[in-house]
Amino acid sequence: MAEPSASLVIDVVSDVVCPWCFIGKRRLAAALAQRPDVAVTVNWRPFQLDPTIPRGGIDRKEYLRRKFGDDQRIAALHDHIRAAAADTGIAFRFEAIERSPNTLDAHRLIRWAHPLGVQDAVVERLFADYFLNGRDIGAPAVLAEAAASAGLDPAEVAARLATDEDEEAVREEIGTATRLGISGVPFFIFDGRYGVSGAQAPETLVEVIDRTLES
Repeated sequence: MAEPSASLVIDVVSDVVCPWCFIGKRRLAAALAQRPDVAVTVNWRPFQLDPTIPRGGIDRKEYLRRKFGDDQRIAALHDHIRAAAADTGIAFRFEAIERSPNTLDAHRLIRWAHPLGVQDAVVERLFADYFLNGRDIGAPAVLAEAAASAGLDPAEVAARLATDEDEEAVREEIGTATRLGISGVPFFIFDGRYGVSGAQAPETLVEVIDRTLES
């Protein structure tokens, strides 16, 4: 295998209950596949679309109706997202989701995965659990399973989740994103210099990668 010709760090500010973040993750992967000679480190950074959701979560239908109104509008939003995801291979199963979780604990798990180099695997599993399988990714048992799938010790993760470890650290990181003006996700930061908002097409992300490496 040829040595990488360049290196790049991409920070992705994301929430694991954000369908556009799942789409953005797949589009980023497609973009990186077009630049195989670049050694890329992807760091997943926390964001909460709704930190007011109780830690135990809330009924999904109730939450969506309160936020968006009638079922017809909700169905239209879901159809729009499914259509947008056509190029990613994601088959969203919104109808399978029963709970809207608070994602603070999920972000703690993602944080703990970072030193072990398995953040991407954990994020992918959480997206799949939620959007493809309708699982409650606010539940400690579900998070422990996701951790185990990426090689973390599920018993250790469950024990850590039972404490308040890193809760403030995650909140502080979210606060930093907010102070930087990030109000929507996904948000991609390339080498700490260029920011791109939204689930942009792979071609757009490739352009930013090239611009970052050239500057």
